[in-house]
Amino acid sequence: MPIQTTNPATNKVIKRFDYMTESEVDHSIAKAAETFAIWKKTEYSLRAELLHKIAGLLREKKKELSQLITLEMGKLVSQAEGEIKLSAEIFYYANNAEEFLSDKLLKPVHGQALVRHSPIGVLLGVQPWNFPFYQVARFAAPNIMVGNTILIKHASIVPQCAIAIEKLFLEAGAPVGLYTNLLISGKTASILVSDARIKGVSLTGSEAAGASFAAQAGKNLKKSVLELGGSDAFIVLEDADIDKAVDWAVTGRINNNGECCIASKRFIAVESISDEFFEKFQKKLAGLVIGDPMEPNTQLGPLSSEEAAVKIADQVRRAVDGGAKILLGGKRVNQAGAYMEATVITNMLPGNPVYYEEFFGPVAVFFKVKNEQEAIDLANDSPFGLGSSVFTNDIERGKRVANQIDTGMVFINHPTWTQADLPFGGTKGSDMEGNFRHWEWMNL
Repeated sequence: MPIQTTNPATNKVIKRFDYMTESEVDHSIAKAAETFAIWKKTEYSLRAELLHKIAGLLREKKKELSQLITLEMGKLVSQAEGEIKLSAEIFYYANNAEEFLSDKLLKPVHGQALVRHSPIGVLLGVQPWNFPFYQVARFAAPNIMVGNTILIKHASIVPQCAIAIEKLFLEAGAPVGLYTNLLISGKTASILVSDARIKGVSLTGSEAAGASFAAQAGKNLKKSVLELGGSDAFIVLEDADIDKAVDWAVTGRINNNGECCIASKRFIAVESISDEFFEKFQKKLAGLVIGDPMEPNTQLGPLSSEEAAVKIADQVRRAVDGGAKILLGGKRVNQAGAYMEATVITNMLPGNPVYYEEFFGPVAVFFKVKNEQEAIDLANDSPFGLGSSVFTNDIERGKRVANQIDTGMVFINHPTWTQADLPFGGTKGSDMEGNFRHWEWMNL
């Protein structure tokens, strides 16, 4: 697929870009390595000054940058503005990096010792289209503060966002080679993993892409960080505030038009309240306003591309062929653009060919269980382990349930979420960023 901007609201091609030549790519890597030799010696204060300038530019240009996001991948423009705001907040590393990276004194039996964090060199990041600024900020900000230099291979459907980010760095005064956007194919990015000048790689994307990328990194003894898919469980217990749970269920599933790795995707309700929860949930989904993501009253926009819309419609068909039932939606919207109806599926059993797949779009899979333990078991019956949420009016119960769910993040009375000052990561097939867990209880 060529590098181009295609407006998913109309499926019309807006702009095309040429791939970089082999010599241009080689020059970019060489420049990043050259800049690293200088940048790694700079003071934290200089690095922080740069990041503050970038954050300021993000806020200053929020409107135009958010419209660029919406144009290229279909995010509601209000949510795109939220993404720019969050991206600017992530540059909080500028205020905290020196503390985070300070020497840790040890007390060995003999002698003296300390642990010191040091940069490793040029890093290659392969970033996804669904959060084209946030994902880059999360990768670039901390690594630039520690002293590394960055090469980015962004998703092919958001080239203008990718170019705009590099321009922000240059406008803020970053030295050439500190942050470089590479207009290259995924195949070329995989080949670059073997380049000796690149010391570490990171990818956010599908399991297949992650497996391929990790294999290349392992073969070349490179440090790698992966953030892959998710199929987050949204558990509603019998003592939950049902109306609040319904509101958050809609937000958790439809945020970013459903194209979010931490979106709530599997809705698990205890049977004593399942009918009430489902009826209200379905009613709210059915009432969503579908339309142009640039319009302020639109609640559900297009998927990121026609390819994505075709894929999820096919998933729904395969689910039904395997015995699942559609309770709401299930079809493409009859208008131009990459639109899919808000959809609810039930009767999804383990033998269904898509039971363990991630639905990356506005499709909710609904389950009814007898009790808390069945809810926990079902939540854990997934190859993914990114996030999950538990709704209950008993916070201590929520903590107890959260501790039994095998995901990197568990939220109580809130769908899985992200913010600048919270850790982010998963377990199982979702993540290779490290093995940690946290829960957050929010009564919002």
